[in-house]
Amino acid sequence: MKHRHTLTIVLILMVAALVGCETHKSPTEVFIEDNDSPWWGDQSPFFTFAAARRMKDFPAPSGVNTITFGTAMWNVWPYTGTNFSATPQDPINLIFVGAADPLDIRAALLELDGDRSAFGMPPVAPFNSVWDDAIGDVQTAYSEQSGWTASAIQLECGDHQQLRFHLRLFRAGDITIANVHFEVLIPGTTTHQVLNWELAEQFVIVDFIRSGLLDSSIPMVPVPGFNDSPFREIPSVVYNGLPVELRSLIGGPISDVSEDVPIGTDGNAMILNLAGKAPRIAETRTQSFVIEFNQAVPKPFCADGPLDFLYVTGPVSLEQVSTLSEDGVYGTHFSASAELTAQPINPLTGEPTGDELSAVITEKHNSYLSSRKSSASSFKHQALLPISADGSGQFFESLTVNSNGPDGFTSETRCGAGGVSSAGPAVKGGVGM
Repeated sequence: MKHRHTLTIVLILMVAALVGCETHKSPTEVFIEDNDSPWWGDQSPFFTFAAARRMKDFPAPSGVNTITFGTAMWNVWPYTGTNFSATPQDPINLIFVGAADPLDIRAALLELDGDRSAFGMPPVAPFNSVWDDAIGDVQTAYSEQSGWTASAIQLECGDHQQLRFHLRLFRAGDITIANVHFEVLIPGTTTHQVLNWELAEQFVIVDFIRSGLLDSSIPMVPVPGFNDSPFREIPSVVYNGLPVELRSLIGGPISDVSEDVPIGTDGNAMILNLAGKAPRIAETRTQSFVIEFNQAVPKPFCADGPLDFLYVTGPVSLEQVSTLSEDGVYGTHFSASAELTAQPINPLTGEPTGDELSAVITEKHNSYLSSRKSSASSFKHQALLPISADGSGQFFESLTVNSNGPDGFTSETRCGAGGVSSAGPAVKGGVGM
């Protein structure tokens, strides 16, 4: 593993600095039952979800790459997305072949302990953490073998509220494609910032070496130049808030920066050839916690310009239940809700620029994975109230990804008392990112 000889000292310092990711209902059925919050009134999100259910077959993205392993070949889009627009979100950096079902990958990682000392990793989180189901936004991926597919299983190693490795798994026919990244929760928000792709890829490779499930003859094969290097950037304002030990770990500048910092990756993906399986354990796992929002943020929708900011405060409640049933069906249900205070401010001075607004957030994700079907859905509603106030508005988004049927996506913003509607891309950075 890269940086093996320097990990111990760097990470101990880094962590110290930071301390000073039966009946089974489809996602569609769950949303219909759950979306009945009375405060939506005449601005009900039902119209948006109904629009998302006018489903269709979305076209394949451009830039599909070919993966070969022995005599087998797969054509895969080398990125994930947040919808079907073919706008890259994260790079695909892992491809699992052989005994490669997402349920078996999950079982293999959940079985491991947190002792990675043989690979130079210190006994500090997240490098001595164990894997668990993760809260995270639903994403899309594509292969010619399976079409559009969803991140029905997400895993994390580390703490959602601090540092974690975050792994999204996408079933793509007889293989699983994946993105894993190393990320930090931006203080005072519910949004994670990706810090590095390469370190996370190496971390997962180490854990599959530890699992003993890799094929001994051909355990892994790199796929050179599979996606762009570097890919995406860390905003300078976020980077300058990182401790220097963490900057060193991800290979970034040690000093503060005035420009955004590229996120490190070599652009290669790794094929992991799994010859064995770990036992799947039927169980239910529950996560429930509150994040205190306390941060100035760009107005997420209905903004008048780049200096239209809100200082947002208040608690956001997050809960996720993940279940693997006795009959081998996996499902998750995530919900987040908040009623926050949003004060318009001048970001250069911090002075108020308007009347205080109420920010109301509801977000739901669901996923389903059986031996024959993979699906996931998300629903987001954000409102700045009262609707009669200056600067008010509402944002809706629905996404449905089905392996055995058509897909659906819609995004709409309504600004001000007049309810002016505009379809558009999703607001970046949902509650469960």
